[in-house]
Amino acid sequence: MHSMYEHFKEGGWGMWPIVLWLVFVVAIIVERAMFLFKASINKDAFLANIQKCIYAGDVGRAIKLCSSANAPLARIVKAGLMKVNRPDEEVQAAMDEAALREMPKIEHRTPYLGLLSNLAMLSGLLGTVTGLIAAFGAVGGRGGGPAIDPGKKAELLAAGISEAMNCTAFGLGVAIVGLIGFAILNGRTQGVTDDINEGTVQVLNLVTQNRSKINIAGAQQAGA
Repeated sequence: MHSMYEHFKEGGWGMWPIVLWLVFVVAIIVERAMFLFKASINKDAFLANIQKCIYAGDVGRAIKLCSSANAPLARIVKAGLMKVNRPDEEVQAAMDEAALREMPKIEHRTPYLGLLSNLAMLSGLLGTVTGLIAAFGAVGGRGGGPAIDPGKKAELLAAGISEAMNCTAFGLGVAIVGLIGFAILNGRTQGVTDDINEGTVQVLNLVTQNRSKINIAGAQQAGA
């Protein structure tokens, strides 16, 4: 921990913007991970239960199952089942409308991780360049300042290079964390999206093929 603090001090001012991007990266990763965990559902088990209810004609029970499952897929399916007494086109439209509400919530903020990773890397590069400029400027004696003792030139150059390299290392480290988080969360987001697409099509097919079995009164009572 002490060594990390020393490296941070040696990195100079360029470390502060990198820390700012790191805070945003960690906050987004934690928030998105928690949201996607809550949004996840055992799709196969959920659809199997919905299928049993529809085969039995008990759409009311299917709607109650959707209400008890706090997940985007369940809310979208419920929107379709609430319109089960209407034509197939309206059932599809109801699920599409619900999906338009749910999908932005699933994809929200994750793309910012790519931007923040690039900002962290560029901030590290900026700190590297300014550190090297300051180091070589001091060693070269530019700026009209007093002459530098030749014995201190190596020390000043080493300090400047240390500042530059620490900025590079921390910037790249934050960028790596952000990109790994983006890859994992993006994959999970795509998985939830695929489950929604597959689940809604399967439920629509079930409703279409089993209309003669559906208890319309029970569905209306469950939705009331």
